[in-house]
Amino acid sequence: MNSSEFETEAIRPVAARCDDNAVHVELADGRHISAPLWWFPFLAEAGARDRSEIELEFSGIWFPKLDEGLSVKSLLLGWKAPGARSPDLAA
Repeated sequence: MNSSEFETEAIRPVAARCDDNAVHVELADGRHISAPLWWFPFLAEAGARDRSEIELEFSGIWFPKLDEGLSVKSLLLGWKAPGARSPDLAA
């Protein structure tokens, strides 16, 4: 399956937000998906204000203050960013 087959209207993000622990995305088909911030070091290291500015795109979300983004595909497939480290393993 190539990316264009995967990225459909059903998985278009319609809302997104971050809290202190996770990024949360609501999809056009009604699903809600979340991933821990530590999966994405650029989010885990950013302040709440920088994480709060989010732009929705057809296939993902963009954080303009951080100049970084996430694809819905990566969230659905559980792909962590390079360098992601569980806080449980940080000790």
